[in-house]
Amino acid sequence: MRTIVRRTALVVLAPAAAFGMTLAAPAASASAAPRTSTLEAQVVSLTNKARVKAGCERLVISRTLTEAAERHSADMVRNRFFSHTGANGSRFTERTRRAGFTRRAMGENIAWGYRDARGVMRGWLNSPGHRRNMLNCDSTMIGVGAVRNAKGVLYWTQEFGN
Repeated sequence: MRTIVRRTALVVLAPAAAFGMTLAAPAASASAAPRTSTLEAQVVSLTNKARVKAGCERLVISRTLTEAAERHSADMVRNRFFSHTGANGSRFTERTRRAGFTRRAMGENIAWGYRDARGVMRGWLNSPGHRRNMLNCDSTMIGVGAVRNAKGVLYWTQEFGN
């Protein structure tokens, strides 16, 4: 079976360092793909399930963090890149502020190639840095963006704030 390289990356504010990891998994068909808003809601639900299990409070969905996450995923699709740095050189803290988020941006997880919420969550939870972002009990809000490219490949972004 053909495999596709899936990449995940994260940013953590303290220290402000980026980490990356490459994962391989089976390629998936884009047929009968669920709506991205449904996938985003599933990621929030699965993130909250993992947080509660770890003793953290559930995250509340932030409209502005969601907007920043969706815009970043769309930027990566439109400009054919994969990075925490936007096509215009922006960092996640700038993008969340530009979307109207006035509180403290805590971290960002990105991934591409995972065909569903369970898959991307499995990848993030198996990566120590991504897991740390999701299970940071200081975070209180979340925004998730999932955008498909022309071939149906999903680009995922999670934004965390307080």
